[in-house]
Amino acid sequence: MTAPERPQIYLVTPPAFDLDSFPDRLAAVLDSHEIACLRLSLATRDEDQVARAADILREIAHARDIAIAIETHVGMVERLGLDGVHLTDGARSVRQTRKALGAEAIVGAFCGTSRHDGMTAGEAGADYVSFGPVGSSGLGDGTRAERDMFAWWSEVIEVPVVAEGALDEETIASFAPVTDFFAIGEEIWRQDDAVAALGRLIAAMG
Repeated sequence: MTAPERPQIYLVTPPAFDLDSFPDRLAAVLDSHEIACLRLSLATRDEDQVARAADILREIAHARDIAIAIETHVGMVERLGLDGVHLTDGARSVRQTRKALGAEAIVGAFCGTSRHDGMTAGEAGADYVSFGPVGSSGLGDGTRAERDMFAWWSEVIEVPVVAEGALDEETIASFAPVTDFFAIGEEIWRQDDAVAALGRLIAAMG
C-alpha cells in the first residue's frame, strides 16, 4: 500500500457523548472533510449503551461510504455490522482477532511507543499500527512516540502507520511527512466548532 500524498484522517469519537446531539456533530464533520475511517471509542463498559451508539454511528458512516471500527470489543464487530476493531493491547491479540473476524475485517493495533510491538502486530496480521502519544501530554508517564520511529517505519515497514495522541498544528506539520494517518478525536470534539477545528489541523499538513 503506497502512502498518499498527505496523511488521511482516522476520526475517533469522544469517550462519552450524548446520542441526541453527537450524531449531528459527527455528520457535519464527515460531510465537510474527507475521512478515511471512524473509530467508536467509548469509555463505558455498558453493552447496551455501546450497541446503541454503534448502531447510530454505523448508519451515519456507511451512508457516506466510511468504514467504522470499534475499540476493543471484538465480539461486537459482526453482531453490529461494523467493519473492524481497534485493539489497545499492542500485538497481544492481533492473531486471534484476525482468525475470529476473517481476512476482510479491519484489525488495527495501538502499540504505544513500542517499535517491537508494532512490528509484531504487523507480522500477526494487523491492517495498521498506531503509535502515540506523539504530542506532549500529562497523561501516562509522559513517554512520547518519537518522529524518528515514524520516519524509520515509513521507510522500512509496509504496514500503514497511524499517529495519535495530543495532536496540535505544530505536531501535525512535523509528522505529516512520516505517517499515513492521523487519528484525531478529542482535539476537535472539545472545540465548539469541530468542523473548523479539523480544518485547521488538516491545513497544518501543508
